[in-house]
This record gives sequence, C-alpha cells and structure tokens, in this order.
Amino acid sequence: MIIPVRCFTCGKVIGHLWEEFTRRVASGENPGKVLDELGVRRYCCRRMFISHVDLINEVIVYGRKV
Repeated sequence: MIIPVRCFTCGKVIGHLWEEFTRRVASGENPGKVLDELGVRRYCCRRMFISHVDLINEVIVYGRKV
C-alpha cells in the first residue's frame, strides 16, 4: 500500500527516503547502490524498500464515495 514510516523490525525511520529511492530506481540506477547511498544499511530496512509493492492506485477504486 503505502511505504511504512518505520522499519517493522528495528524501528528506524525510513519513510522519507521512499520518493528518492523510487525516482532513482525508475531512472535506471541499481537499487542496491541507491540504498547504500541513502544510508540504508540494515537488511531489515532494505527489505522494506525492495519488497514493497505499491498497490494504492489499485485499492483506491474500492474506496467509499461520499
């Protein structure tokens, strides 16, 4: 859905890095290198970025219309 603000395992704040990560990966950079440069070193935090599937656009159509 939406990237969590904190890592589920260690609690490090990572939400503010999501936009830059997606922008740089979309431009063709290696995701591992981008995470290194953003300072995301723990494997628990890295998996939050690598395994995230952005489903918000698919789910929003089922939202309640007021």
